[in-house]
Amino acid sequence: MESKSKIQLFFLTLFLFTLTLHAETLGTYIVQLHPHGITSTSFSSKLKWHLSFIQQTISSDEDPSSRLLYSYRSAMDGFAAQLTETELEYLKNLPDVISIRPDSKLQIQTTYSYKFLGLNPARENGWYQSGFGRGTIIGVLDTGVWPESPSFNDQGMPPIPQKWKGICQAGKAFNSTNCNRKLIGARYFTKGHFSVSPFRDPEYLSPRDSSGHGTHTASTAGGVPVPLASVFGYASGVARGMAPGAHIAVYKVCWFNGCYNSDIMAAMDVAIRDGVDILSLSLGGYSLPLYDDSIAIGSYRAMEHGISVICAAGNNGPTEMSVANEAPWISTIGASTLDRKFPATVHIGNGQMLYGESMYPLNHHPMSNGKEIELVYLSEGDTESQFCLRGSLPKDKVRGKMVVCDRGINGRAEKGQVVKEAGGVAMILTNTEINLGEDSVDVHVLPATLVGFDEAVTLKAYINSTKRPLARIEFGGTVIGKSRAPSVARFSARGPSYTNPSILKPDVIAPGVNIIAAWPQNLGPTGLPEDTRRVNFSVMSGTSMACPHVSGIAALIRSVHPRWSPAAIKSAIMTTAEVTDHTGRPILDEDQPAGVFDMGAGHVNPQRALNPGLVYDIRPDDYITHLCSLGYTKSEIFSITHRNVSCNAIMKMNRGFSLNYPSFSVIFKGGVRRKMFSRRLTNVGSANSIYSMEVKAPEGVKVIVKPKRLVFKQVNQSLSYRVWFISRKRVKRGDDLVNYAEGSLTWVHSQNGSYRVRSPVAVTWKSK
Repeated sequence: MESKSKIQLFFLTLFLFTLTLHAETLGTYIVQLHPHGITSTSFSSKLKWHLSFIQQTISSDEDPSSRLLYSYRSAMDGFAAQLTETELEYLKNLPDVISIRPDSKLQIQTTYSYKFLGLNPARENGWYQSGFGRGTIIGVLDTGVWPESPSFNDQGMPPIPQKWKGICQAGKAFNSTNCNRKLIGARYFTKGHFSVSPFRDPEYLSPRDSSGHGTHTASTAGGVPVPLASVFGYASGVARGMAPGAHIAVYKVCWFNGCYNSDIMAAMDVAIRDGVDILSLSLGGYSLPLYDDSIAIGSYRAMEHGISVICAAGNNGPTEMSVANEAPWISTIGASTLDRKFPATVHIGNGQMLYGESMYPLNHHPMSNGKEIELVYLSEGDTESQFCLRGSLPKDKVRGKMVVCDRGINGRAEKGQVVKEAGGVAMILTNTEINLGEDSVDVHVLPATLVGFDEAVTLKAYINSTKRPLARIEFGGTVIGKSRAPSVARFSARGPSYTNPSILKPDVIAPGVNIIAAWPQNLGPTGLPEDTRRVNFSVMSGTSMACPHVSGIAALIRSVHPRWSPAAIKSAIMTTAEVTDHTGRPILDEDQPAGVFDMGAGHVNPQRALNPGLVYDIRPDDYITHLCSLGYTKSEIFSITHRNVSCNAIMKMNRGFSLNYPSFSVIFKGGVRRKMFSRRLTNVGSANSIYSMEVKAPEGVKVIVKPKRLVFKQVNQSLSYRVWFISRKRVKRGDDLVNYAEGSLTWVHSQNGSYRVRSPVAVTWKSK
């Protein structure tokens, strides 16, 4: 009986200990405060005010600064701190606390492209006209930078702008001498990440990049010209960023385990005060309500300071409603392809040829003499083997053979390393039905190529048809101009926006497949730890690569038009975008014409964007009215904008309001069959300009525009017009189907045909 009591007492003690341990587990939270809070006047600084909230929340014998991670005052008012759940509940009830969000993790959205976009150094070209982006500062939030890369050489760069207030923060293998007139600032932010994940080698506790992603994106946005750039002979030429004359400031917010919102908010907070003109964020997650989205909140403050915020749309395509970073004050960028290919064709034993692509170094492979190698595809009963996961390939089955590996689960280049370690001598990567014809290439560690889904089906049928299947890979170098481009990248995230379908997203697409850019010297071109090769440039694909293209283009526009608002810059990029490829036919998404939810307004055209003729401008207050029109509550709007507003009063003063956005998203639901939108255009071209409307009506919709002609007598004059969209079809109640149609509205200059100010139109019918 006594022993039974002891056992019960032991388990009771263990249970109470577990409860106590759970209650005291610290989590990281972002606390948003009222910027003019009644309690703030009692303190001499924002920092002391922020610490006072922690002081009230934790036990009296603990130092509040030990719990504080960041004190925010520019991107938002508030702080990030480590708190228990009990402390969190207490803090929620303190005066001036607006909202508390748990810290969350985002991921990075992982040379020739400037020529493809029509930029060249000739005097009549936009690059020359913009001074190559001189005078502008691009802030890049990413994994850091490799400052010794030739892309960040400052020879010929102008002096650092006087408005710059940033620093070059020292750390591991990084000091102030690593900055120059090109790379003018560098900082790193660790507190959010390391409150969750411990520090891990070979990560640099400094702005230095250890993964390559940040170096790649920063050089894409603003890298200087580097002659004779290539990746083992592939894609040779002059490597240049979009704005080679712009200055770059790097904010390292992403580490080996991802990018935490508390660190991102801290970087945006500092970048606003540092004096950046453009913020480039090649990172994101999933669609969130704007009041819960740290990037949306921080970028609203940045926009108020005249900073253009450019973000990756995400890599979760082709799934509908997968687009992220969709706040209307953010430029949301999807990815497109180039017409540059790296053919690596598979010749199989029955005489068939299967097209593939690769950047494996030329003349370094066992098939250069035309010798065929035995093929193996280990798919029977072991899915790990078919994906070539680590430890899944039996050496006795793959030694000396060419291994077929399906895409998915682990990285493409990592599969090649797995094959190599198991004794395989070559690899064929096969796209699945998800990837179809997507052709993101790699600088593989062994002879390898990537084939499309159709080719994969043919290959596997051949393997199953013979006892000893054979193949060889023929590497064809670099081929330019032989394929249709641009097209929408398969992985590029798609609209409509899940949380805000009234705004068409993504905004535009830009090159994001097989982009060559700067690479750190601590990594091989695959980024794998086993890869001992070293290069100055490597290849990456993702909306992460598309985003800095547009960041650089925004810098070019800012350089030419320094007084333009972020909305005007975005409008110039959107209304001049192309919807046809270089053959003059519609841009494709796989084998079908791309839609507005795939490519937004179209593919960026920097030359035209520098001189758009007309722009749709938006004031910060207009966004508040827009949020009111969507039914956001007073507290939700305050979380985003830090403005205390009355939506009732605002909507009474703005009856029939629609945001002056460069695109249209028309939603018919609940029996509504008629929608009216108003828009306002500002003349940034020449005086005495006349524009006429061209309507391409969506199927099933009648479109009426009044007036159909706009006469601008002066530069910077603004004129308004209205559009009525009238549905010609009914949607039956109870019908769960959602139907879409699309069209466009284009204002065409009566004399200068190059001024075509185009707005895409998306129409959605919903039953409820």
